[in-house]
Amino acid sequence: QSTCTLRGCCWSPQSDTGVPWCFFSPEHGYKVDGSTRSTRAGFETTLKRLPSPSLFGNDINTVLLTGEYQTPNRFHFKITDPKTQRFEVPHEHVQPFTGSAASNLNYRV
Repeated sequence: QSTCTLRGCCWSPQSDTGVPWCFFSPEHGYKVDGSTRSTRAGFETTLKRLPSPSLFGNDINTVLLTGEYQTPNRFHFKITDPKTQRFEVPHEHVQPFTGSAASNLNYRV
């Protein structure tokens, strides 16, 4: 049996050490809104915030999730506000991914 706080964090001690004891209920967070669109290296989809208590405040109600299957061992994801452009710290050694989606993946998304 689990116990949940007003902010949606639930606690359920388990005998299996591989199962997290602290988690959020399925009514917390975001859900896919509409279809998932394929891109050259992966996908993008719009997520809508579920009507649940805020953990930190100033939540963005609609976000864009972009995922790239860059290598068999590396998945890159980015969550952005599609309505407001924000500053991203430039890095001289990190360039945008220009390849196609990898195959024979060692992970599932």
